[in-house]
Amino acid sequence: MHPLDNVIWQALTTRQAHFAEDGGHARRFPRDVSPLSAFDEPSSKGYDSLAALLDPGATLGVFLNDAYQPRPRWDFVAGAPLLQMVCENGTRSATPNHHPQIVELGTNDSPEMLELTALTKPGPFGTRTHELGYYVGIRDNSKLVAMAGERLKVPEFTEVSAVCTHPDHLGRGYAARLMSEVMRCIRGRGETPFLHVRADNARAIALYERLGFRIRWEGHFAVLRKIKQGRR
Repeated sequence: MHPLDNVIWQALTTRQAHFAEDGGHARRFPRDVSPLSAFDEPSSKGYDSLAALLDPGATLGVFLNDAYQPRPRWDFVAGAPLLQMVCENGTRSATPNHHPQIVELGTNDSPEMLELTALTKPGPFGTRTHELGYYVGIRDNSKLVAMAGERLKVPEFTEVSAVCTHPDHLGRGYAARLMSEVMRCIRGRGETPFLHVRADNARAIALYERLGFRIRWEGHFAVLRKIKQGRR
């Protein structure tokens, strides 16, 4: 199996196993780190193992090869086609007209990171998501206006994630600049950057292609809610 196949499962059984809540055939990140979860295979046993990790009414996110099909004990909340893109080209980077200062982000910046991701919705972001890797941002008059960082990690690959810019600061090249910095760090460890993006996000895909990313996998993501007792 390639390290990027069933990538959430592979992350939670290799480089990020220390985060994993283990359900045998399923694993998940702690809720305040990420809602991402996975099973070894999308079988009844896998879905049942995943359900055992959640309280009734709780939600999680999974990546699937095919569109989600109804399963006992689960409600479908949301989902869409998903692309996985990989940047094998180790030389490309952003070339902005100006060079805003990049700052590393950490625990003290978490409230601002949560505020920015809640506004821009680049994907799920929790109070401990920044613990997954290297996060950087750009500030304007001390206010955090753009950020990017690392999420899933598997052998030889690290995901670029949480790429977002405040609506008042779009068009300045901040996303490309921050992604290039995160990618520089990933490559410095001898790893290859990859990412995930909704298949209908044409603007983001165009940016990623300019930075050298190419589509490796086409699948789906699904947000699922465990059905409360008394329902079928």
